[in-house]
Amino acid sequence: MIGRLSGRIGYRGSDHVLLDVGGVGYVVHVSERTLAALPGAGEAAQLFTDLLVREDLLQLFGFPTLAEKEWHRLLMSVQGIGAKASMAILGTLGPDGVARAIALGDWNAVKAAPGVGPKIAQRVVNELKDKAPVVMAMGGVAEAAAPEVLDDEGRAAPAAPVAGGNATAAPSRAVAQAEALSALGNLGYAPGEAAGAVATAAGESEGADTETLIRLALRALAPKG
Repeated sequence: MIGRLSGRIGYRGSDHVLLDVGGVGYVVHVSERTLAALPGAGEAAQLFTDLLVREDLLQLFGFPTLAEKEWHRLLMSVQGIGAKASMAILGTLGPDGVARAIALGDWNAVKAAPGVGPKIAQRVVNELKDKAPVVMAMGGVAEAAAPEVLDDEGRAAPAAPVAGGNATAAPSRAVAQAEALSALGNLGYAPGEAAGAVATAAGESEGADTETLIRLALRALAPKG
């Protein structure tokens, strides 16, 4: 199994890139969101990968973070969701958006992905709600550091991180949410209940730190009336 590739972008297609790793070119299919964040041809990059094996087909799918790769694998476990639909969902919502939609039971958000109908969207939310906290709790802790790629003269050139905007913003958000989930779990809240509250809190306060997320999540969990 090929779990991660680190090399240089050979060329960019409409839904894939050629990643040159030590003289071997790997065609890696990516979402629109990931493609837009990847550097240009000739620049260093790394992708976590998942290999789809069929009788007449081998396809590599690439993701900027390990957590996003795990979301892809979870989405693929839902009946009616193939690789194309999974990539469409991740490309439309991003991993944070997928986590929020599933934790909150918002199947309309999932339905916004091209080619995903209401029945499939509802199935995604229903089947993955209890599994979502596990991937959410991975946070940025599970992301490996960018490895070095050697240039043509043998000098180390760090691989460019693939992320929209600030390269450290997404992992920081993920870590804060993971820590908030852990804290709520320690307080005795069920994983699904905690995930929904953290997702609500994250939606209310973009970029909130752990303490703020916990406070907002506890407010969401407080008995109404």
